[in-house]
Amino acid sequence: MKPREIRPGIHAVGAIDWDRRLFDSLIPLPDGTSYNSYLVRGSEKTVLIDTVDPTMEHELSHHLEDLGCRHLDYVVANHAEQDHSGMLPRLLERFGQARVLCTPRCKGMLMDFLRVPEDRITTVEDRQTISLGDRTLEFIHAAWVHWPETMITYLKEEKLLFSCDLFGSHLATTDLYVTDEGRVYEAAKRYYAEIMMPFRANIEKHLERLKGYEIDIIGPSHGPMYRRPAFITEAYRGWVLDKPRNEVVLPYISMHGSTRLMVEYLVGALADRGVAVKQFNLESTDVGKLAMALVDAGTLVIGVPTVLVGPHPNVAQAAFLANAIRPKLQFVAIIGSYGWGSKAVEQLGAMIPNLKAEVLPAVYCKGLPKGEDLKALDTLAETIAQRHRERGFA
Repeated sequence: MKPREIRPGIHAVGAIDWDRRLFDSLIPLPDGTSYNSYLVRGSEKTVLIDTVDPTMEHELSHHLEDLGCRHLDYVVANHAEQDHSGMLPRLLERFGQARVLCTPRCKGMLMDFLRVPEDRITTVEDRQTISLGDRTLEFIHAAWVHWPETMITYLKEEKLLFSCDLFGSHLATTDLYVTDEGRVYEAAKRYYAEIMMPFRANIEKHLERLKGYEIDIIGPSHGPMYRRPAFITEAYRGWVLDKPRNEVVLPYISMHGSTRLMVEYLVGALADRGVAVKQFNLESTDVGKLAMALVDAGTLVIGVPTVLVGPHPNVAQAAFLANAIRPKLQFVAIIGSYGWGSKAVEQLGAMIPNLKAEVLPAVYCKGLPKGEDLKALDTLAETIAQRHRERGFA
């Protein structure tokens, strides 16, 4: 790939990682990702906004060489995480006069993570500007998107927002800009669910602040750029602010069929009452898909069999995930079965303290579900449907 021109004197110089399938040794990347870096030349100063993951050093280096870049005045570190800033040490060696621009909190992280010398770092305050001559950068502090030191960089004259991880998508594509909105919507929603959702209260504030800026193009740190910014900003407003939907997310696993029978019965009972269900068998579920489903759901029902008195480990992992990403669920319930004794309901309930949701009565049975257990599942389905109606979930 060659560097690609966004506007005269502004180029995309990042790297596409087609083969990466796991991020942070945790997050699935079914469609790869990109590490976006942007070279901006003003009449007096030249700046590189973000770098790339160290594994893609050759890509960034070739792009800078292709553009004849022999001098950098600044490297903006919007975020200290290594997929953004990992190339800083090499760039500072290559461009001995370049200074790193970052938030005060980011400064310490860059020194800790990458051993960036303190005397090469200049901190910038919120809304501070720096002139490149005929172009002006404005720095917008955006704490907890998704780390505490994050910032966004705005190129005023071009109305171009370099949004860091905000509005990103893990998507490897040769498209510089979004061309398939459906595909990017799904990738961006997965990205929001896995990374951004725990911080939606902070994101809401940042979305409000960004209303005051004229934005023609958004350049995130991952995924294609947006020539229609409203596409992604409105999607974020929906994910952050809209009421939950009339949906139940039901992750489960079944060891000998008892919990599976309960899940199947409850799914039917909910469907009969007009409640949509997204069911996930945790033997093989893509956790990214599960996280995406939790963005909009009104209720989480966990189907869990007992293993040595406690919850099945796969279900415990799913509960841990839900607790970590903090979706806007309103209700939670647990169903399942046991052989001779169980503390699974109590132990699983203790694992989800971050879910600020009403806990509905559990339906837990010994062995195969009996008539009274199925009646209890009907009652649970009716309770969920009624609660959803009362809250106005569409």
